[in-house]
Amino acid sequence: MAVIIEPAAHTGRDNRLASSQTRRGRPRGLPLALNAVSIALGIGVWWALAALGVKVPQPTEVVSRAGDLLADGTLENDILVSLGRVLAGFVLGTAAAIPIGFLMGWYGVVRGLVEPWIQFFRTIPPLAIIPLAIVLMGIDEAPKIFVIFLAAFLACVISTFQGVVSVDRTLINAARVLGTRDAGIFARVVVPASTPFILVGMRVGLGSAWATLVAAELIAAQQGLGYRMQNAQLYYDLPTIFVGLISIGILGLLMDRVLLVAERRLTGWQERR
Repeated sequence: MAVIIEPAAHTGRDNRLASSQTRRGRPRGLPLALNAVSIALGIGVWWALAALGVKVPQPTEVVSRAGDLLADGTLENDILVSLGRVLAGFVLGTAAAIPIGFLMGWYGVVRGLVEPWIQFFRTIPPLAIIPLAIVLMGIDEAPKIFVIFLAAFLACVISTFQGVVSVDRTLINAARVLGTRDAGIFARVVVPASTPFILVGMRVGLGSAWATLVAAELIAAQQGLGYRMQNAQLYYDLPTIFVGLISIGILGLLMDRVLLVAERRLTGWQERR
């Protein structure tokens, strides 16, 4: 009997190992190597454009200016201020978007009442909201955060709504047949099935938040990466503008990677190519 069971145990372990290898798909180091090559190529193209006379600063000039701004604490302070604004707007926007998206997807009445306003505001660029925000909220932090909030909210609410309406009706009907109440169906079927959409919406909302930052810091800002870039524009200070652009890009990329890791952990049950 032991002779029969032992191979079966080995087969089970082999299947689990094969499944694990299938989930990994490719060597872990390959994406990082490709990222490094991509960055090196991008810097090479940048250097070539500067050498050909295109009006962009040399990478060494940008690095030197970043060192100067770091030395006097300007860059660090601007990063912290802008990061605080983006995080505040993004967190508030996501916190509002997820429950509203769920309600829109689950209840037809809520969808009918709310969806026209969502679509209406989606067509208005955040820059156009700035005059209204200034009139209603003044020129302190509130209007800056509100503009970022609106950009993140509109991106995330649509994705959450789409996730709810895309849930397989067969799963919902099967849960009802088994006697599960609406609250249980919502918690055990709708929320897990919608999670991938929510996380994608959060990533898009995060990108929208960073993209809106410079516009938000038009509102009488005295600190921040967007403010620093706008101020440098007045003096044709291209290295400082590039420092701001690169800082925003790096911060946005790092935050997106964090969300991507969370997405992989929370949606590990999904089949991936």
